[in-house]
Amino acid sequence: MKTDNRRILIVDDEPLVRDSLSEILCSRGYSVETADNGVQALSRLEERISDLVIADVKMPNLDGLSLLKQIKSRFPNTAVVVMTGYGSVEIAIQAIKQGAYDYITKPINDNIIQSVIERFFQDRNIHENIKEDYKPIQSKSNIRDRYYDIVGANHRMQKIYDLIELVADTKSTVIIRGESGTGKRLVALAIHFSSSQTKNKPFIEVSCGALPETLLESELFGHVKGSFTGAIKDKAGRFELAEGGTIFLDEIDAFTPALQVKLLRVLQEGEFERVGDTKTIKVNVRVIAATNQNLEELIKKGTFREDLYYRLNIISIDLPPLRERKDDIILLANYFIAKHAHELNRPIKKLSEKAIEKLVSYHWPGNVRELENVIERAMVLSKKDSFEITESHLPENILKCNGKILANSNGQKNNLKTSLQEPEKQIILEALDKTNWNKKQAAEMLGINRTTLYKKLNLYGIIFRRNKLN
Repeated sequence: MKTDNRRILIVDDEPLVRDSLSEILCSRGYSVETADNGVQALSRLEERISDLVIADVKMPNLDGLSLLKQIKSRFPNTAVVVMTGYGSVEIAIQAIKQGAYDYITKPINDNIIQSVIERFFQDRNIHENIKEDYKPIQSKSNIRDRYYDIVGANHRMQKIYDLIELVADTKSTVIIRGESGTGKRLVALAIHFSSSQTKNKPFIEVSCGALPETLLESELFGHVKGSFTGAIKDKAGRFELAEGGTIFLDEIDAFTPALQVKLLRVLQEGEFERVGDTKTIKVNVRVIAATNQNLEELIKKGTFREDLYYRLNIISIDLPPLRERKDDIILLANYFIAKHAHELNRPIKKLSEKAIEKLVSYHWPGNVRELENVIERAMVLSKKDSFEITESHLPENILKCNGKILANSNGQKNNLKTSLQEPEKQIILEALDKTNWNKKQAAEMLGINRTTLYKKLNLYGIIFRRNKLN
């Protein structure tokens, strides 16, 4: 890998640290400069910008945190990794809060520093690609309604597909956020199988919330014979089984503090010990985590470690709930109809207009998973020789839902086209509100061009109403 155009500045008042780090990084093709204090570092950056600064926290004249603040203010495109002494994690967390990319502890391990640097340049490339190469969808022909087993043509789903492709061939840790039933597992699978590095390697899934602490530790890291009651033989953990591939940690918020420490070590150093063993095991595994909880709130409550959060939150993918992508409901319903028709040996059925109205009107607290269950139920309840799913095949809670899109202005029942217009109108209004009615920004947020947006504004009478308000 060619790295000679990647500039790194090392800042430390200890000559031995500066010289040894410089020698290591130069031997690996990086362009390296050094400075023995913060003031000198700023002078070096004035002369020539570096991509990355690796700075000790404790230095004379200008300490590492003060240097970090100066760099973030004066050289916003330069990232900072701080070096701290053993046991100074609190200072490192403070640095990350103030904008540091990451931290490493002394004494410096060659493999760890190289891993952090490689991850930084990979992440920077991802962000540059998102910023420079991403083009909003211009026409229907460019819209993907399916990506691997993820189904959705909504503009937010289009951006998620693009993000999956960008992160797939990196080693960066990914955290997937979303309510239960939004498809977090499918996104993890898509990342794994769209990567040339992992698609032929193991994909190991662990439902962390379903296992008690002692069993979860053994499942993840393995154990040796006799380490606890019932450990009748040595057992390899899921991390070992995932070697070279991906481990998907669902419900990461279920980790106890002790397990969080062990996971943090795996993310930092790629190593661990089996339960009851002293032998260190090295692993090369891509970690994807998922949660339906607010980790920031858990940090405030003291139940989730900040340093682990920052290690996990390199790339974050946020899945929208189904109520925020109502334009995908019928697309998903038809997909599930075809799927369960095959499994149940039934003909592929169409949805009646009333069934469509009810499905689109419902708020879907269980998200896509709930929709699939509803469609499977409807396929079972409808007659084998019937080719239609009607409202009579839907659950009572959906039938009782008082949706807003049951009739048009003439009191007539909506067809499929008009049933889908109301959620589209609401999505457009939300985008306009979020951008303070800046139509260019709203169009970019929606993934359409401005001409299309103006047509839709006219279609729904939004411009007229807005002008009257003004």
